[in-house]
Amino acid sequence: MGLKLAVGGKGGVGKTTITSLLSRLIARHQDALNVIAIDADPVSNLAAGLGIPEDKPITPIAELSDLIAERTGAKPGTMGGFFTLNPKVDDIPDRFSLERDGVKLLVMGTVKRGGGGCICPESTILKALMLHLVLVRDDVVIMDMEAGVEHLGRATSASVDALLIVVNPGARSRVAASQIKQLGDDLKIKKITVIGNRVRGTEDEDLIRASFPDIDILGFIPEMTEISDADRKGVRPFDTNLDDVPQSLKDIVDKLLALKSA
Repeated sequence: MGLKLAVGGKGGVGKTTITSLLSRLIARHQDALNVIAIDADPVSNLAAGLGIPEDKPITPIAELSDLIAERTGAKPGTMGGFFTLNPKVDDIPDRFSLERDGVKLLVMGTVKRGGGGCICPESTILKALMLHLVLVRDDVVIMDMEAGVEHLGRATSASVDALLIVVNPGARSRVAASQIKQLGDDLKIKKITVIGNRVRGTEDEDLIRASFPDIDILGFIPEMTEISDADRKGVRPFDTNLDDVPQSLKDIVDKLLALKSA
């Protein structure tokens, strides 16, 4: 049933950029299914990485008050009381996403009252939507997660095909990646892998390999001036020619698509 990928990593390691590039590369692949990119990190800006203009704002699902009230039978912001725990969500990905170059973007948003684990209408709609995306949709779903991935929930995490941990050579990044790996193990995610990002040579590669001797490393992505240049210009990286991405990224896409056919 499609391919479900979660991307995690310490803030600032480049996981949102990697998520956007993987989404675009997979979407243009001749064998790819529809691609849905999920922005599940409150401080992320996956829209910019996908090249969706700022004048096309997306309201996060958690802030669609009328929809949440209609589907759950309760007003957002309330806790307790009675509301449906199995709301209709199958139309949300197509109705409330924006698309560019074959990638549909959904912004999940956060529950502002009671925390992400609260029993409230907003939390219920987000959990139901994540279940639908992972368990039902026959698509490629790529989720840009917070630094940790525990909020995936056990109902969905076991059906995620792979957790991709983006890590830089820096010590704090490697420590955070080890913690995320432990979270993934606790949640029984099938396959946990590492993508080394912003590496400057074999010394950085060897450092990352030594830090994760028991984890499959999908590949190493070099430091790219294209990323910082694109940020200064306010455009997505490799905006006009996706073929210019490093070969290592293309190889990573081939490995990920092989998971779908395995």
